[in-house]
Order: sequence, then C-alpha cells, then structure tokens
Amino acid sequence: MKSSGDVRPGFNLKLNVAEVDTTFEVPLAFLMDQANVQRHSREWQGMTRHYYAITFGERYIWGVTAGILRNLYDRIYR
Repeated sequence: MKSSGDVRPGFNLKLNVAEVDTTFEVPLAFLMDQANVQRHSREWQGMTRHYYAITFGERYIWGVTAGILRNLYDRIYR
C-alpha cells in the first residue's frame, strides 16, 4: 500500500485544540529559505536549550514545528 503526502484543495483539518490554536498557510519557498530561519536559545530547568524559529508576518513558527521544517530542508537540499 502506498502512502501520499499530497494535500489537495478542499481538504478539512481537524485541529487538536490542546496542541494547536489555528492554522495558516506559508509558501514552501519561504520555509525552505534558510535566511528566514533563526536559531534561538533560552535557559530552561537550569540548561541552555536551542530551538529554531521562523517569523512569517505576524506569525511565529518555533520549537518542534520549526525543527520539523528544518529537518525537511536538510532532507531535500543536503
């Protein structure tokens, strides 16, 4: 059985409101442009933690989501 990652127009999202407040679209070219990706750090529980972040207009993509997008970039372009 084959699986597909295609998203076709007209699909419906079912959000897990415990995890996601809202959805929005960002052009893939913007997400893959590493000039738009920052690496941040902060102290948490006595350790320095590093994470990726992408700002798109008023939106802020960070943490696991930004990390997944960075991993996608690495798999496609490296």
